[in-house]
Amino acid sequence: MSFVRTHNSLENWTSYLLAQGKYAFALHQLRSAFPAQSAAANKSALKRLVDKEQIISIHKGYYLIIPPQYRSKGVLPPALFLDAFMKELHRPYYLAMLNAAAYHGASHQQPQEFFIVTCFPVMRSMKKKGLKLNYISKKDIPEKLLDTRKTESGYLKISNPVLTATDLIQYNKRAGGINRVVTVLAELVESIQPDAFDKDLLQQVPVTALQRLGYLLDKKLDNQPLANALFGAIEKNKSVLFRIPLKASAPVKGFAADERWKVIVNTEIEIDL
Repeated sequence: MSFVRTHNSLENWTSYLLAQGKYAFALHQLRSAFPAQSAAANKSALKRLVDKEQIISIHKGYYLIIPPQYRSKGVLPPALFLDAFMKELHRPYYLAMLNAAAYHGASHQQPQEFFIVTCFPVMRSMKKKGLKLNYISKKDIPEKLLDTRKTESGYLKISNPVLTATDLIQYNKRAGGINRVVTVLAELVESIQPDAFDKDLLQQVPVTALQRLGYLLDKKLDNQPLANALFGAIEKNKSVLFRIPLKASAPVKGFAADERWKVIVNTEIEIDL
């Protein structure tokens, strides 16, 4: 972010940034814009705008600029700042789970929280003015499995439909449980093509998540084309399937396992459509 104009106040500068389609700034950018201003003066100016609810801190040294149309909420939608924020932190990322599903047309249940997948070290969740950002850490961020969407302020990276599906299975507790996930999958599968189950996906996703997804596609969503494509991909990859519970936290004793997917059916699935 470069600044070629002289600004006489922080308020004037933030208005200029908004006019440029920028909704956030870092402390080091403020120092560059006002090189002659002391740290104490910067701190005082920041506090004034925070008190006027024109800016809000969401991370140490990082501020959102709240334009008039968002003042009643006191915070911005993540689509307006997430990409710039993660770039500032030098972190790869993608918007995931229910939030990504909504972008792919599966918005049956609107999420109240936002889930962002990023790399290690772990980032702590953030809650401000009713907005909650939850972070999930992965060793690798699968760039080939991401979609890029244009936003009002730039771009946003989201998981593609099939990665969204496997993340929902893998982290179903964080998405509200397996029943909620299957309800979302019922809509999300319309955006998944059989060739999506490729080597890039199988290299990134635990086979247990693929097993559970396959079982749900096959037995609960009656989508045999996708189920067969996934099973074929697993066989081609020579992945070994072991018996696993459909619901990881529930007892398995006394429940039968599906022969094809080796999934122990230890919970009833109810789809809320």
